[in-house]
Amino acid sequence: MAATDTSTAIAPLIEAFHARSPIRAWSLIVTIYGDAVAPRGGELWLGTLTELLGSIGIDDRLVRTAMSRLASEGWLERTKVGRKSFYRLSDGGRRAFADATHRIYFAAPQAWKGNWRLAVLTASGEIRTAQRELLRERGFGQLAPTVFLAPATASGDLFSGNTADYSGIVWLDASGSAADAAVLAGEAFQLSEVAAGYRRFLDRFAPLADALDTGVAPSPLDCLVGRILLIHEYRRLVLRDPLLPAPLLPDDWPGHAARALAARIYRRLVGGSEGWLDGHGECSDGPMPPPDASFHERFQDLGRKAQPA
Repeated sequence: MAATDTSTAIAPLIEAFHARSPIRAWSLIVTIYGDAVAPRGGELWLGTLTELLGSIGIDDRLVRTAMSRLASEGWLERTKVGRKSFYRLSDGGRRAFADATHRIYFAAPQAWKGNWRLAVLTASGEIRTAQRELLRERGFGQLAPTVFLAPATASGDLFSGNTADYSGIVWLDASGSAADAAVLAGEAFQLSEVAAGYRRFLDRFAPLADALDTGVAPSPLDCLVGRILLIHEYRRLVLRDPLLPAPLLPDDWPGHAARALAARIYRRLVGGSEGWLDGHGECSDGPMPPPDASFHERFQDLGRKAQPA
């Protein structure tokens, strides 16, 4: 295969990103900051970002509009040095990325002994709406309009924070057969929709994995573009995945294969992509610092050192 095969495999991924309407440049920038910028100190020159996004077909005007939105929403903070603009993650942005980073790169299967925690909502109106969202954030699925449930492992830290948020919720503990538990999980967490997303991911990114397996080294920029598009799609899926214990999942659960494919591609791209950032990444103090130690533990199979492309 020729050296352009990886570029050929990346082109449909770029087309798929642009096929969404409207183009959500701000969402892709969130992926870039979470995946590539946060481990290197959290700050990036706007010029570096526009160069990277330009290779994905996103023009400067759209980039600036997206950065203004992220700054106004509190994700980023802007610093000017001369005529250059640098954007750094805010404290709130860092906290949000820390939670997402754990789910994307470090989520481990949960042990489960067959017990459930049920939440029955007795409040109404805005209070009920807020409680529904809070329970979803805490790993609960919705079984009925006022009934939520979660494996006991997902609710261990349920009452951290303001306990007043849970006023008007009746808590019940339950257990049942493994077959019934799998049925409940499928209904409460809409696993069929999550599974369909994982299958689309597998179909979309398998050609890139095949191209990388030829042993032909992609360019550093291709490595970074492929890595960002990979994580952008995988992030969207895994953040919607309740990450249930294995006994609650179908035997052919595609989330396992999707994670394996994401790790396989990431492992091949991370060395070259970090090389591009070494040469082009700039923060207000000069070149971006190297990534932190936890970066090398992503997906648990990258080892202590990034693998070359």
